[in-house]
Amino acid sequence: MAMTIGPGSGRDVAPQMNVTPLVDVVLVLLIIFMVITPLLAKQFWIHLPNKVEKEPARDTPDKDKSIVVSVTRTGEIKINRDVVPRAEFSAKLRRVLAAREQRTIFFDAEDDAEFGSAVEALDFARAGGAATIAVLTDPIAGR
Repeated sequence: MAMTIGPGSGRDVAPQMNVTPLVDVVLVLLIIFMVITPLLAKQFWIHLPNKVEKEPARDTPDKDKSIVVSVTRTGEIKINRDVVPRAEFSAKLRRVLAAREQRTIFFDAEDDAEFGSAVEALDFARAGGAATIAVLTDPIAGR
């Protein structure tokens, strides 16, 4: 601690604190924390489920198969290559989607199909329970 004597009628004593050692200590601590912090972030915890051996379900391939709704140029609506009458389409699609966890279907219309028929099929699909309708832009292989 330093003392200064100031001008005045008498001797005025004003203490001044030397903060240089305090700044040095704080800077050293800051550098230490900056070096240690990345080392602490290298580990993280993963909670994995217990291994349970299950017998695979017999209808698994059917559940993994995508549902493709297509409209032909004659106005027929198909669900995975099966022609379905318009009156029964929503009910059949609801039954097909009931066995699945995801309610996603793929929609494809032939180039020559009427626009009104395609939109009507999309409306029927939404009424049948399809939550997500993905419109295919490329033709389906093997069609």
